Amino acid sequence: MTNDKKFLIFNVATKDRAGILVDSITEVFQVSLADILPVPDVPACVLGIYNWRGEMLWLIDLEYMLGYPPLTPSASSLSTLMAIVLQTPGKSLGLVVRQLIDIEWLDIEQMKAVNPELFSRQILTFLQGYFINDSNEIIMSLDDKAIIQASIWERRN
Repeated sequence: MTNDKKFLIFNVATKDRAGILVDSITEVFQVSLADILPVPDVPACVLGIYNWRGEMLWLIDLEYMLGYPPLTPSASSLSTLMAIVLQTPGKSLGLVVRQLIDIEWLDIEQMKAVNPELFSRQILTFLQGYFINDSNEIIMSLDDKAIIQASIWERRN
């Protein structure tokens, strides 16, 4: 049991699943695209800024950052857009996803090594490994540090 870690599992696009270690997450909240202030001259995956606890929080379209199609304007009608807040000293970032699935205990000893034949180069940049669940579905384990320290953020700092 000591190798089990809690992961927040969510949908990426319509069919894929990903997870982030719960220990890496500061907060999760519901967000509407209408509440996000667009910012010019930022990477395409950046949705804009959001007033979070009186602070300016950058929100990104995680699906688009991973190489999937972007959240469309029709997504603003979805009430289930969720923001997952990651923090490192001096930096906060919100990952916007369509839908959360659950919190699952996954045995990190069962995590499979990154396989370039299974995942696109864009996803590989942010991937720690992957799990195969009881339903034979792949759950990508995303690397929160790789996401928050990605080189695309250096342009805005």
